[in-house]
Amino acid sequence: MDGQLDRRAELSEFLRTRRARLKPEDVGLESYGRQRRVPGLRREELAQLAGVSVAYYTRLEQGNGQNVSAEVLDAIARALRLTDAEQAHLTHLARPKQQRRRAGAARGKQPVRVALLQLLDSIDTVPAYVSGRRSEILAWNRMAAALFGDWGKLPAAERNWARLVFLNPDYRELFVDWDQKAYDMVSFLRMDAGRHPDDPRLSALVGELSVKSEEFRRLWATHDVKEKSYGVKRMRHPLVGDLTLSFETFRLVDDDEQAFVTYHAEPGSPSAEALRLLASWGTDAAASLPA
Repeated sequence: MDGQLDRRAELSEFLRTRRARLKPEDVGLESYGRQRRVPGLRREELAQLAGVSVAYYTRLEQGNGQNVSAEVLDAIARALRLTDAEQAHLTHLARPKQQRRRAGAARGKQPVRVALLQLLDSIDTVPAYVSGRRSEILAWNRMAAALFGDWGKLPAAERNWARLVFLNPDYRELFVDWDQKAYDMVSFLRMDAGRHPDDPRLSALVGELSVKSEEFRRLWATHDVKEKSYGVKRMRHPLVGDLTLSFETFRLVDDDEQAFVTYHAEPGSPSAEALRLLASWGTDAAASLPA
């Protein structure tokens, strides 16, 4: 996969897969006929629900989103029962905005503000890091290295969550619910691809992972998108054992393509004690992890 992703193909496949997951009875339509040639709703059924002509919807599902109005997209999103993240993705694909290129963006440079780096260094009991486009890991603190491994030992190109999750077997062991982590990772990359289909580094990453990981290839084909800013992860650390940690993701106001991510444990819990031990071991803990 070279150069860039095909926005028309992305739009076409996204609409088709969203339509395929709905049944007539899900949206209050009678399911006529025992044999249905296509999974889910027919195009004419979706067009009826959205209040547009079949020809108009067909052109859109064929990837021709030129001049489609926000009102029509809203109607189609309601008919398809899209989530907020899915509706945003549909809008990015059908009505792309002219992206303001930041300096160095084409070369993949995403500088982290000095104040953020200082903030990371000042947090010594909570794993924290800054992530950017394409799931790249841009900066981290000592506790993040103790929990996830010393990313500083990796070449810059390999400091990438998607690569680590799908290509590094140690991360399969670290995340107890690896399947969910993998799904979340692909869903994030899909959102990123909708915003930046002309990003050659993102296209190259997707191509590499598609070749090297059957799981990635299968998940990428679902066209699922999701934004998850908080939640709980269960991990199995080689030094301190099982941990249950809550994570919070804070998008930067002045650069929404960077996020500040923290992990913390419930006070007084075994996981809190495990984090305390990791903090006390510091660089020794990081050195013990293969990453």
